[in-house]
Amino acid sequence: MKLESSAFQANQAIPARHTCDGADCSPHLSWDALPPETQSLVLICDDPDAPGKTWVHWVLYNLPPTLRELTEGLPPQPTLPNGGVHGKNDFRKLGYGGPCPPHGSHRYFFKLYALDTVLNLKSGASKAQVEKAMQGHVLADAKLMGRYARPR
Repeated sequence: MKLESSAFQANQAIPARHTCDGADCSPHLSWDALPPETQSLVLICDDPDAPGKTWVHWVLYNLPPTLRELTEGLPPQPTLPNGGVHGKNDFRKLGYGGPCPPHGSHRYFFKLYALDTVLNLKSGASKAQVEKAMQGHVLADAKLMGRYARPR
């Protein structure tokens, strides 16, 4: 699997539009062929450079395996029209919370997982709850890393 964005290239800057300094809207993401036995997809975005702990920016699960992209600016609804379910980020909100590093340049990892099951989790699950439910069910994964430093 390969995960890409039309908003930024791998290892490059995430545009301010997708951060707390802009519209704070989720970027467009797309991916290629999934394993044939895929039953659902999980997307997690986090920042391992945050002070104190890895900061979770986005948790989205139970995306249908027929999906090949997420459009820009997904609404922070509990359940999306495509069937995906939003978990809670570390801003204590559903949906996407864009990069907003307190200082310096941080790395943001968008991770897509193909699962052989649908997760039995209600909206608002944490990254830890999703990762626990995913154990033993990951068929394939892909990562896309972008960077962001706030203007000073």
